[in-house]
Amino acid sequence: MGAGGTPGQDPLASASVLVVDDEPGMRHFLVKTLEPLCRRVDEAATAEGASVLLRQRQYDVMVLDNMMPGQRGLDWLAEQRFRGGFGDTIMITAYADLETAIEAVRAGVSDFVLKPFRSNQILTALRRCLEIARLRRENRLLLRELETVGLGKRRRTELVGASAAVSEVRTLLERVANVPTPVLLTGPCGSGKEVAARHLHARSARASGPFVAIQCGSIPNEMIEVELFGHSAGAFPGAKDAREGLLASAAGGTVFLDEVAELSPGAQNALLRVLEDGVIRPVGTERDQQLDLRFVLSSSRPLLPAVESGAFREDLYFRTTVVEIAMPSLRERGTDILELAELFLSEISAAHSLPKLDLSPALRSALLRHDWPGNIRELRNFIERSLIFGHFPIETLSAPSSDAPITPLEDLERREILRALDLTGGNRSEAARLLGVSRKTIDRKCAAWGF
Repeated sequence: MGAGGTPGQDPLASASVLVVDDEPGMRHFLVKTLEPLCRRVDEAATAEGASVLLRQRQYDVMVLDNMMPGQRGLDWLAEQRFRGGFGDTIMITAYADLETAIEAVRAGVSDFVLKPFRSNQILTALRRCLEIARLRRENRLLLRELETVGLGKRRRTELVGASAAVSEVRTLLERVANVPTPVLLTGPCGSGKEVAARHLHARSARASGPFVAIQCGSIPNEMIEVELFGHSAGAFPGAKDAREGLLASAAGGTVFLDEVAELSPGAQNALLRVLEDGVIRPVGTERDQQLDLRFVLSSSRPLLPAVESGAFREDLYFRTTVVEIAMPSLRERGTDILELAELFLSEISAAHSLPKLDLSPALRSALLRHDWPGNIRELRNFIERSLIFGHFPIETLSAPSSDAPITPLEDLERREILRALDLTGGNRSEAARLLGVSRKTIDRKCAAWGF
């Protein structure tokens, strides 16, 4: 990721740097010093030349000379900030009095390096600047995470369960983990779409980058573009300072847009541009920002009817449905219900310091029998409520039906094994993995059935 890389890595390795200085010797020295260490280094001899480059791409850090012909670096930087520039700047100058220092702070300069300087001095300043930017971004994302996650509801990065339904989803996610194509996760509310998105991110080459989950339906329509793309100072009443958007804060990582159908028409239009060109334009600015992002989107309702009614852009629909993965409802996941219940019991009892309850055979049967219309979210709420009151209210779950025929266990076993073999094209080892049994078990059962 840009703007600092990841902990333990030299922050320069993933950084893009713009050098702006009218002295050819100084530019040559800086470029020669930085090119072997940085992802990208560009140079400009004038403020005008730097403006052209900034219109083409976003840089993590700019090394800027103050005294240049035509316009001082500080005056030009102040103009750029007003237009919506968000990158950090290191000022290099031979003249550093108190007045200049105050001007530099107001213009948004991150650090000073006095001329003449050695290569280790500028490298130290750059690394410090990038590391502070990384920590600032991580802190902002962690604070946002804390605001959106309730006590004890830790964010999961792995899909739980060994059922054929969830194993198939897991296989698909791992297949597309390292391709840049957007992924659309569909399925009912509470079926674990965000967990699936985090599972995908954790197994991708972007795992060390940020994961930013955005609940599209929880942000007012009039604010969605500001939240996603950021804004410049004065872009609207009350916008005193420029602010980086959620998409920019996820640079180098994954963005999860939950309930994408809730986006306003304007936000859909801007999102389409990001998906096609990797470019955003903060509200109130005249400059595009190039971003390196992976998009995972979700919808709990079919998007095609929204396209037909005009509520969702048709071109955005085709761009986001290249890879569509359907999340199964909880009732389709069989004994995964019991595994999830045990997991929630452990997590919630520890988080709230509540005595843990045991899953009796009668309760296990009731959990498997219930339809769970609210899916995983309903199951978690049931477990949390039970722990708080100290007992499981089995009577609130579906009662057993005396009319429902009992399927012999051998028939159930045969049906699921044949289904797994069908899903895997007859691969017995893969079918055994999906079912959570040994290959020998599959071989023995197939031999008994004459397969």
